[in-house]
Amino acid sequence: AGNYSVLVTNANNCENTRTVLVSESNIATINNITINDFEYNNAIIVDATGIGNYTYSLNNISFQTSNVFNNVLPGIYTVYIKDINGCGIVEKDINVLGAPKYFTPNGDSFNDFWNIKGVDAKLNAKTIIRIFDRYGKLLSQINPLSQGWNGMFNNQQLPADDYWYTIELNNGRIVKGHFSLIR
Repeated sequence: AGNYSVLVTNANNCENTRTVLVSESNIATINNITINDFEYNNAIIVDATGIGNYTYSLNNISFQTSNVFNNVLPGIYTVYIKDINGCGIVEKDINVLGAPKYFTPNGDSFNDFWNIKGVDAKLNAKTIIRIFDRYGKLLSQINPLSQGWNGMFNNQQLPADDYWYTIELNNGRIVKGHFSLIR
C-alpha cells in the first residue's frame, strides 16, 4: 500500500508523470456472529475484521454497510461479507430460532402443529423440546425436525389454553416460554 509514481519519457524528452494510490484490502475474517433469537424482533450482529471495506448480506440478496440485521424472521440464513474492492467474499451458515405464539390444531392444514422454527439437520438438530400444561405436567417431547406437537395427550384433544415449553439446544442453552393452543 502507498503512493507510487511512474515517470515516462519519450524520444523527444517529453515527460509525463502519473501517481496512483494503492490501497491494501483483503477478505474479511469472521470473529463472531451474535444472534438474538426467540425475541419479538430477532437480530444478527456480525463481528468481522480485516484490512478492507466490507458490506454484509443475508442469503446474498442485498448488501448493506451495517453489520447489524434487525427484524429477522426465524429461519436458516447464510451471512455474506463482501470486500468492496473485489478481494473476496466470506460466508457462514447460521440459524435464527423462534417459537410460534399460538397454533390451531383444527385440521385445516394451517398451523395444525406447534414446533420451533430455524432448525435443520446441520443446525441444532439434536434440540430437545418439552411441552407442559399450566401445572407442569409433561405432555409431549418433540424433535425439532418433526412436524411438531398436534395438541393431543393420550389420544385426547387438549383444550384451548396456554401451554409452556422448555427447549434444550445443542450448545446447552435452555429457552423457556409459552404459547396458546386455539381451537
